[in-house]
Amino acid sequence: MGEKVVANGFDLADRRLYRRKLRQCLVGLERLLDEKRFDRPRNLMGLEIELNLADSDGLPRMMNEEVLERIASRDFQTELAQFNIEVNIAPHRLSGRVMDRLAEELRIGLGYADRMAREVGAHIVMVGILPTLEAQDLVSANLSRADRYTLLNERILAMRGEDITLDIEGAERLLYTSASIAPEAACTSTQMHLQVTPGRFADVWNAAQVVSGPQVAVGANSPFLFGRELWRETRAPLFLQATDVRPEELVAQGVRPITWFGERWIDSAADLFAENVRYFPSLLPICDEEDPLRVLDDGGVPQLRELTLHNGTVYRWNRPVYQVVDGVPHLRVENRVMPAGPTVADVVANTAFYYGLVRALAEASRPVWHKLPFAAAAANFEASCRDGIGAVLQWPRGRNGALAEIPATDLILDELLPLAAAGLDAWGIEAVDRDHYLGIIEQRCRRRTNGAEWQSAVFHRMRDRGLDRRPALAAMTQRYRELMLDGEPVHSWPLA
Repeated sequence: MGEKVVANGFDLADRRLYRRKLRQCLVGLERLLDEKRFDRPRNLMGLEIELNLADSDGLPRMMNEEVLERIASRDFQTELAQFNIEVNIAPHRLSGRVMDRLAEELRIGLGYADRMAREVGAHIVMVGILPTLEAQDLVSANLSRADRYTLLNERILAMRGEDITLDIEGAERLLYTSASIAPEAACTSTQMHLQVTPGRFADVWNAAQVVSGPQVAVGANSPFLFGRELWRETRAPLFLQATDVRPEELVAQGVRPITWFGERWIDSAADLFAENVRYFPSLLPICDEEDPLRVLDDGGVPQLRELTLHNGTVYRWNRPVYQVVDGVPHLRVENRVMPAGPTVADVVANTAFYYGLVRALAEASRPVWHKLPFAAAAANFEASCRDGIGAVLQWPRGRNGALAEIPATDLILDELLPLAAAGLDAWGIEAVDRDHYLGIIEQRCRRRTNGAEWQSAVFHRMRDRGLDRRPALAAMTQRYRELMLDGEPVHSWPLA
């Protein structure tokens, strides 16, 4: 069976054994797809939001265990660093007034969490990257006290064989070397799940890839890291570099990073899992006792734990998810491109825009990805992360589908918002919810503002008034939190 190594309480299998189990799991998944044994579509959506803990001055608070003990709810969990927690929203059916119900649940849940956090001197801040984070905050000593985080840190560094280098150039440049993966913890995101049938999976994933650029353009909220103003959505380059298992020579050879947009349109969910097995090293080679093929032969449904664990360490911006619930397997597309915040209204607006647009594009008779090269979709994502709402995107135009360069705001206003509205109608979302939340996206485009633009504008105003860089970031973060709690969407926030 091969040797095992115990690390941080985990039995790590011999690499050959683990790769063999991965291949068995992949065969098992393909059999399940062929046999059409997946759950029927139930139009279910799910939401996860990663949150920051800060003190009354806007500085990070390393106390997620104390805060979670006060909250005392299974909906809230630890995240990578001690200033992070995550809230998980129960699945909702996409229909009726679901967007308003979702907003109300989030307001109640986050309000309660903030009250509990205040009892121990912390506050909830829903933002893509906490602007006041400093390099000394993101060190291995501040990782959450869970064996899996320590093990992940050790494995990534062992594969690299060298420290992690952050080199991000935007409005300013950040060059920093880290001895741990802790900088990844700066990235706090909103993750949206959609359960789909195997037959619809490829169209939904392809559509999600297409919309990733416009999503980020209109919703960017992460312009600062370590006191430097970088990309409008700095989470993207930060996550890529902070989790990179490749030493410099492998980067130069074109080896793929584990934080990955992808490189092609797909025809099946199996394409993505097969790429994961083929291209990426096993960060956590932990073997399960299950023989997936024997379980299938006996008429059962395998958990495919090696495949799902490996999939969880390949950080695709749109990730496939396999899960068995009540003995029935299902597939989900997990959209990971959006930052947290700024407000509950903004999060739900981003959610409505995504689910509506993905539905419309996935069901189009002439899918846009038949005209849009995959490389153009990847370039749109990068441009949107770099430039935010000022991004210029490539999009097919005319009968021949020739690519044209279009400002993201024009593309969203003229073409994507009507598609998103049609998609929400197809889900059965009531018009009052559709119009209200897509109206927030519209106003961001018309005013050319989002969370990143507001943060940058207020920071520079405070600098112009004579504040040094760090006090300006702290004051901006305090004002951000006040407006976040007020709940009005970010396009209406005052700059004073």
